[in-house]
Amino acid sequence: MTIPGIQAIGIAVPQFTLPLTALAEARGVDPAKYTEGLGTHRMSVAGPDDDAVTLAVRAARQSFALGNIDPSTIGLLIVGTETGVDHSKPVAAFVHGLLGLSWNCRSFETKHACFAATAGLQNALDWIRAGSARGKKALVIGTDIARYGLGSPGEPTQGAGAVAMVVSEEQPLVTFEDSIVGSFTRDVADFWRPLDSTEAIVDGQKSVDCYLHALAGAFREYQRVSREVRGGTARTADFAAMAYHVPYGKIALKAHRHLRSYETENATSSRDLARLRNDEESLVAYEERVAPGLVLPRQIGNIYTGALYLALASTLLMSQRDLEGARLGLFSYGSGSCAEFFDCTVCEMAQGYARQANWTAMLDRQTVIDVPEYERLVRARDERAALRDVVPLAGEGPAFLGSRDRYRHYEG
Repeated sequence: MTIPGIQAIGIAVPQFTLPLTALAEARGVDPAKYTEGLGTHRMSVAGPDDDAVTLAVRAARQSFALGNIDPSTIGLLIVGTETGVDHSKPVAAFVHGLLGLSWNCRSFETKHACFAATAGLQNALDWIRAGSARGKKALVIGTDIARYGLGSPGEPTQGAGAVAMVVSEEQPLVTFEDSIVGSFTRDVADFWRPLDSTEAIVDGQKSVDCYLHALAGAFREYQRVSREVRGGTARTADFAAMAYHVPYGKIALKAHRHLRSYETENATSSRDLARLRNDEESLVAYEERVAPGLVLPRQIGNIYTGALYLALASTLLMSQRDLEGARLGLFSYGSGSCAEFFDCTVCEMAQGYARQANWTAMLDRQTVIDVPEYERLVRARDERAALRDVVPLAGEGPAFLGSRDRYRHYEG
């Protein structure tokens, strides 16, 4: 049986980027609190003509171009987002129209905070495994604009972008075998956005605690399922690299330490215990297995649903190790909360594909702005959403033109 996987990956970011050193200076904060404390160096800033739809379309178009994908082969479109544009009409419907996908394509939007794209990916994989695809491919997109109030504690953890993944049985970059997934769900109030608010509400420390608690819970379940299917106990040492959900870079270090601490507490042999307690080995493992996945997120910021897959793309692009045939560990977390730990196997062409994509060059083309311009763009985005007349802006299409007759209009 052919194993499904990700055939193509595309990434989109807005035109603008703000260095966090500039934001720190404007807010009277030591820059190290952002660059070292959060582990993030820049954050992408959406302009008034960008939203979850436009970013999703650009990421999808890039995945089609890089993977030589015929849009008519897409039979399932799932868009994960927590910054949707309508309470009823899904982002997927707008994306479907702008991409010109076939009419006989199932499409819908998923929502569970930052977990939504993983829910879409797992759905797409099961759709293929079940035989429902009938030769078609799935397009899964995580697209978001992370937004907090100007001057708020969450402000430096903003960002914007989208990651699109074409899922199929053909020429995969990574494959997902055995359906081994460890899931964890708990009703918590760590982060949410009321229906009447454009800005999220977050309890920062509680959210970190919930993240780490869910990580241990999901990994424990992953180990249980893995024992049933593969035999033996799964360990972090089994993975050549690990990609975590990264709302900000430093959380990956906390996550990796937490997971190793969990393994230490649950070690079943003195040899495993001694290995896990070796701090030097832990640091080397982090630099080799986790740090490459943080290069792109550090330069883009928090993109919510796409964050894990941005880390995966960064791992394929930046790892100095030959990952062909290696297994990668993946952890997805969505506040509220739902989390999953699962794995993928890297295929022959994956790292070459990432080098061809050259996503760092895309970031080099962004326009670096200062804090006054960033604040102007935030206000302009609110004004654009309330426009009664369509006023096009120049830029890399598609563009959100504003609302007319209470309906959103796009061009390109």
